[in-house]
Amino acid sequence: MPTPPAYALVATDLDGTLLRPDNTVSARSRAALALAAAAGARHLIVTGRPVPGIRALLADLAYTGLVVCGQGTQLYEADADADADADAGRLLRSVALDREAADTALGKIEAEVGAVFAAVDQDGVDGVTLIEAGYRMPNPTLPAQRVTSRAALWERPVIKVLVRHPVLGDDELAAVARGAVGDLATVTMAGPGTVELAPRGVDKGTGLAAAAELLGIGAGRTVAFGDMPNDLPMFAGSGRRVAMGNAHPELRAAADEVTLSNAEDGVAVVLERLFGTGAAPVDTGVAPDPSLV
Repeated sequence: MPTPPAYALVATDLDGTLLRPDNTVSARSRAALALAAAAGARHLIVTGRPVPGIRALLADLAYTGLVVCGQGTQLYEADADADADADAGRLLRSVALDREAADTALGKIEAEVGAVFAAVDQDGVDGVTLIEAGYRMPNPTLPAQRVTSRAALWERPVIKVLVRHPVLGDDELAAVARGAVGDLATVTMAGPGTVELAPRGVDKGTGLAAAAELLGIGAGRTVAFGDMPNDLPMFAGSGRRVAMGNAHPELRAAADEVTLSNAEDGVAVVLERLFGTGAAPVDTGVAPDPSLV
């Protein structure tokens, strides 16, 4: 039997991918990630969530090292001493979205489809998710604060804007937004009810590239897992692309393989095959940044 390929970096999205529908990481997925680590591979979380929205999960996983957050706008280094309430990590890079451009972009979208409901993720490790009247959080387990006016969304620097429409579906809203926004922002669809505006030219692909460079790992040595169109740039920068069984059709079309759904531990299924008995040792071929090892 041929030896399965070894990858130096395992890049996983969270919601709809590594996380089960109840927002937990299963025992099987934890064991599979440990199997990859034992072979020498690094786990890199690449998520649309901002830093405050992943702190509890990082503590639960005892995760240390780099994390790509906020659709690639934030590169964060988690510390072993961090917990759900007291952050001990550090923000290595952050790209803010120009607030005037963001407000203009929302106006252009509304000129096409009528009123929308918006939210923002503030910049920084202590940034807050603010939601205006009418906006419903796609994931109600994530913390958010309601504001009374759109102007209040722009009181502090933000990394991205989340947009919902009372009638239009996500694919239609994303398509309209791309046409209306132009070069004011990068538009992506990150999940059910989650159309987002990020700084122009910033996405999960740029975040993955920045992290891989610091780790000294080439794109060809990365296996990436995702479920939504916002994972397409991450797929483009990876050596192997795995879509979840519950993935959006666009992502499935771009994948090298489709695994089981997140409810069925699809990430674990692939990692067990790649890093199980007889898997080749991992050799990145490039010296990593010594400050990160």
